Amino acid sequence: MNDLYELVEVMKRLRGENGCPWDIEQSHQSLKPYLLEETYEVLEAIDAGDDEKLKEELGDLLLQIVFHAQIASEQKRFTIDDVARSIVSKLRRRHPHVFGEVQVRDSDEVLENWERIKKGEGKRSVLEGVPEYLPALLKARRVQEKVRRVGFDWDSVDGPLNKVIEEIKELRNAIEKRNREEVEEEFGDILFSLVNVSRFLGIDAEEALRKSIRKFIHRFKSVEDRVSRRGKKPLESHSIEELDKLWEESKDV
Repeated sequence: MNDLYELVEVMKRLRGENGCPWDIEQSHQSLKPYLLEETYEVLEAIDAGDDEKLKEELGDLLLQIVFHAQIASEQKRFTIDDVARSIVSKLRRRHPHVFGEVQVRDSDEVLENWERIKKGEGKRSVLEGVPEYLPALLKARRVQEKVRRVGFDWDSVDGPLNKVIEEIKELRNAIEKRNREEVEEEFGDILFSLVNVSRFLGIDAEEALRKSIRKFIHRFKSVEDRVSRRGKKPLESHSIEELDKLWEESKDV
């Protein structure tokens, strides 16, 4: 038996009569957190460079897809075969340079064609299809990439860099006016502009922030260790000057 087909059959069994009570109770809504969690675990496995872990986590993610398809199948809406048929059709339709006669020079032209084809499929905006629940930094990147494909972009990194400076000034003005709603808006504009800078520099803003968070955690734990070794007073009893000195020392670790 084909392994993928066997997975589908196992899920039918789990959801069927005398199956697993927990699996039977699940719905598309109840499974949303697991789908998100499994996706992030795949990302962690990729970053770890661990093939065995990646294989396992991809399997867990595939299970979620089969799970959702089985629920839909039971309700006579669509099946896992319909899911596969849909993506195969889309891939063929949106890759005319592979499955048709269209010629392309590079990947940029591939993406431009992709957007034109999507518009031909009835999409009214180039921004349709950007998932609502993407992490904000990643969503900003996707939005910027999509409008770039239709020419709405800066000529160089100087544009978004100057925009960051402009937005910081506007944030200062909002803070001085003590207008919380305006402060939030201007702060968001700064983040959006910084993502634009990262895009021009070829940096993944989400990954860059993740690395900075890991670095902060590592250094702060070093500060905690240094305070613990001294054993004189708890962390919260140290002045900010003392902690800042320990922080600087942690950079050498």
